[in-house]
Amino acid sequence: MKAAIIEKLGETPNYKDFPNPKIENDEQLLLEVKAAAVKNLDKIRASGEHYASHKEMPAIVGMDGVGFLQDGTRVYAQGITGMIAEKALINKNSYTLIPENLDFNTAAALPNAVLGGAVALKVRGEIKPGYTVLINGATGVTGQLAVQLAKYYGAKTIISTGRNPENLEKTKRLGAHKIVTLQQDDSAFIAEIQNIHKETPIDLVIDYLWGKPIELTITALKGGGLNNFTHKTRIVTVGSMAGENINLASGILRSSAIEILGSGFGSLSKTDLEGFHKEVLPEMFQLAADGKLKIELVQGDIKDIERLWEQKIDSGKRLVISIN
Repeated sequence: MKAAIIEKLGETPNYKDFPNPKIENDEQLLLEVKAAAVKNLDKIRASGEHYASHKEMPAIVGMDGVGFLQDGTRVYAQGITGMIAEKALINKNSYTLIPENLDFNTAAALPNAVLGGAVALKVRGEIKPGYTVLINGATGVTGQLAVQLAKYYGAKTIISTGRNPENLEKTKRLGAHKIVTLQQDDSAFIAEIQNIHKETPIDLVIDYLWGKPIELTITALKGGGLNNFTHKTRIVTVGSMAGENINLASGILRSSAIEILGSGFGSLSKTDLEGFHKEVLPEMFQLAADGKLKIELVQGDIKDIERLWEQKIDSGKRLVISIN
């Protein structure tokens, strides 16, 4: 079969022949792969800079994908073997059905963004109808999806922040009521968030940036201390595009009703992940099939994997590799 192969960590994948995967036990199924998204995690694993980087070489890149089971069933799954390939092995108890009216490329692009958006909002953020939600770093693929899902889950007011002016403006069309640029003076950003928080107290922050942007946001949300009751705000961190570390004074948390949680594989229970595959993802697939959930794609063929892997992709779009 043909596949996207790296011979050593740090290489750009090449389109090459590779042995067909062989089912080794009755817990495995063979998938005829039709499309797979290329995510930051896929690239980091291939670079060798991730704790879950590829261990055996040569290796097929790609963690998840969509395609046909041997009986023709259309499914999404994470791979036991690499997924940017004509065939892959998956776990027979861990796949999600894809609606007939949803194209494979969109289905391949959605799951990672849904995990970072829907799970952060619903499971970790415990969003409720009427909430005011701030999406910090809303200009990327997952942030744009989170804006749409906050609206779907009943948020009354949605605030989006980001640096890319075009993508930030786009979030208004996706459901954001207010936008706040990160390309302004720190004090101006803090003042703007403070004014919004005063008018419509922020219940939930979904953060894709961490680093300095979340420091500024926390500063804007902090309370006044003695005899000054503050609104409860839950901050859910999903990513760290602006930096892994922040400075956080103990006094800010002692004087505020701020809660800080993470949303990622390590913070999710087995039940949470089962719910993602059995309930959340099927619901999101159907929304997309019905035209109620949008995600922008850059699409290419596996034969061009070397060029596509190195291509600069707008942060608001997801690269999807078709496998025909």
